[in-house]
Parts: sequence; structure tokens; C-alpha cells
Amino acid sequence: MSQEPAPEVQGVPVTALNWQDPPANRWAFWHVGELLPTYRVPHGDGTPRPLPAAPGRPDLLSVPVSRMDRTSGPPSASTVGDVLGDTYTDAYLVLQDGQLVTEWYGPLGAPERTHALMSVSKSVVGCVAAVLIDRGELDPDAEITSYVPELAGSGFAGALVRHVYDMRSGVRFLEEYANPDSDIRRLDKWVEWQPGQGEPRGLYRFLATLQAEAPHGERFLYRSAESDVLGWVCERAAGRPMATLISELIWAPMGAEHDALLLHDGLGTAVHDGGLCATARDVARFGQMLLDGGQVPDGTGSSRRARGVVPPQWLRRAWAVDADTRSVFAASPAERAFPGGWYRHQFWFRPGAYGDVLLGLGIYGQMLYVSRRTGTVCVKFSTWPDAQNPAYLEDTLRAFDAIGGFLAGRAPAGPGGRRLAGVVSGLSRRGDTVPPAPPRPTVV
Repeated sequence: MSQEPAPEVQGVPVTALNWQDPPANRWAFWHVGELLPTYRVPHGDGTPRPLPAAPGRPDLLSVPVSRMDRTSGPPSASTVGDVLGDTYTDAYLVLQDGQLVTEWYGPLGAPERTHALMSVSKSVVGCVAAVLIDRGELDPDAEITSYVPELAGSGFAGALVRHVYDMRSGVRFLEEYANPDSDIRRLDKWVEWQPGQGEPRGLYRFLATLQAEAPHGERFLYRSAESDVLGWVCERAAGRPMATLISELIWAPMGAEHDALLLHDGLGTAVHDGGLCATARDVARFGQMLLDGGQVPDGTGSSRRARGVVPPQWLRRAWAVDADTRSVFAASPAERAFPGGWYRHQFWFRPGAYGDVLLGLGIYGQMLYVSRRTGTVCVKFSTWPDAQNPAYLEDTLRAFDAIGGFLAGRAPAGPGGRRLAGVVSGLSRRGDTVPPAPPRPTVV
């Protein structure tokens, strides 16, 4: 299996201008640091959290899956292997009870290679905010402008910190990836400055142009700009840049094995809403830390709350949906994507076949899946042909549900037949490509 970089993918040169466009993204998502300006997010000097091999060699690819029928008919019988093979998988990994059950990498990937996470980045930035709140460095009930006065003339004036980490400000921001005039596309243009294109405008300057259209706190709408404001507030509250905050508060304390990368714009501002790149194993370590309530092993067989790892009350509040959180979600377009779900603290939550599941989602098929009921953490890197594909997302969720149920020996909580889910996350591009060869299991 060749791991050599390729300057072209299917005859298309890969550049900083087309890195998200299929088929270029197939190579680019594994090599972001070679194409775009990034900060290093050090993993620290500590011993990486071990991922011991699970006993046995379970054949996860043969686990049956009831897939969403593309013609709105009844679900069709399939397998996990079929789903992974059909959904442009670059890599996948499964943990159960902290043990590595299986992992697989496409021909351009490797365990030590970072991949673009897109909006899974938001969940990491949310955890940075959680630690700062726990330490008393960030007040969730303070106005955003008390930290970032540059936003006083924008729609974020009067919004509280908790409004942006739950995506409940009243700011107008249209997150439509297929609409070239939407705000998410305008954000791309302000961020993706290249030499020779004129003066860089930058992410923070863009945020100051946004205006309000509703009272703060009264609604939920998924908007990447909320995460960017949250990252800006965290940097001001802590007096340190986001790459340093992620390293010191999350990456090193959780026991990451490799440095991550964090994209920045032409002015050096970190792209908080979707700029992180990391290895599949380190994303799985992040997910396992969340599954363990913010704790990491201390190396003696017990566990402790390590300095800088997520405070458990942040995760308890996120998992414990209340009537207000559900009602604003139900009134939003996201309810169609995840019926019965909710969004809180920069995480998605979805009722699944084996209980509620915490999700980190990114466009083009990036996913972190955490199931407390089955004790599983699943990671999937992808390069879908389009930023959003509801069928690919729903089938992947069903496949991970099936894996968790199989490993835990549990029966589903209820019948299938869920409606199509829709990805609503991250930076955006569009294009066309062909899927990689279907995954073959690498069981360790």
C-alpha cells in the first residue's frame, strides 16, 4: 500500500484554491499543512494514552445494517462493509471500552497522518471553553463584547457567551453550502485569502459585519460563525491563541500521540469553526475522554480528572436535554435531520437504536460518534463528492449503531426507518469524484 504523496489526484493538480473540491480533496485532506497556513498544536511531552488491542478478531464489516432506501421505500438490508465502501471512506476506527477493536486507512492515509476534521473542530473548541469556565477565566453569563469590544457594532452586541456555545444568538447567518451567496460562502471568501489576491480581510473582520435578526437566546440555528466568535472570546479571556489553548487544555492532558494542526487565515487568525486536522487515533482518544466523563487514566489502573481535561459537569449538562433545549431544536431545520435530537455545548445529540449518541460532525463526511450505552467510540474520515449527503450520513450512523450493538451484545431499542439526516457543519466546497476501494479490516 503506497503512502507517498501525490501532486495530482485523477489528473487534477491539488492547490490551496481547490483543496476542498473533489477529487482534489482526496489527497488534500491528508496533507492540509502542505497546502495552507497552519499552526502546530503540540501533543506535549507526556506518555500518549494507550489504545490496547481488544481481544478476538470480530468481523465488523459483516455486521448487518438496515440502510436508508434512496427511493423513500423501506430500509434495505446491507452490511457495515457495504456502507463504508459506498461512502467515500478515507479511514475509520472503532474503540470499545477504551480498547482498539479495528482501524482501516485508505491508500493515502496512515495512523500517524493528520486529516481535516472540518466541523468536528467545533467540539474541541467547545471543550476549551468548558475548561476556561471551570477555571473561572470565562464567564458564560458575560456579554461577548466584554471580551471582544470589536463586536460592539455587530449583531453580537448583547449576546452572552452561553448563547454562542449553544448556537442561540439572534445573529443572521445563512449556512447553505450550495448557495454561493450564503453567509458561509462569504465567510470562505474572507478566510481563504491567497497571496496576490489583494489585501487579506480575515475571519474576525468578517464576524464584525454580521447583524442580528432575532432576540438572543430565543432560538437555535446551527451557524459556524457562532463557533468562530466563541474561539475569539476564549482567546481574549485566556490571553493565549487557540492553538496553544487546545494543546495545553485538551490535546496534551488527554494523552494525544501526535501533534494536530490548526488552519489560520491570511491575518493569522485561527479558523475555529473547522480548521483542526488530527489523526484518527487522537480523535478517538478525544472521544474516549468524552465517553469517560472528561477523565483520563492515570496509569495505575484507576482514573482521575486530569488538569485541563473537560469538567464532568459540562458533559452532564450537554447530555441531559431539557424542555427548553428540545423545544428550540424541534423548531429548527435540524429537527428534520435528527428527530428527537438536540444541540448543546458544540455537540450534536441523536437518539439512536441503542440510546442517545453524542456526535461531532464535519462536512464531506467527518464523524466522531460516542455511545455511552454500548461503550463505543467510532471515528470516520471521508471525502464525499458533496459537502452534504443526507443518505451517506444516515447510513454511517446506522452502521455505527450496528457496530455498537454487535460489540455490546445488545438488542436495538426500537425499530429502524429513521428519516434522512443532513450534515450541517463546517467549511464548504462541492464537486465530483469516485469512491475509493472498499475498506478491508485491519484488526489489531
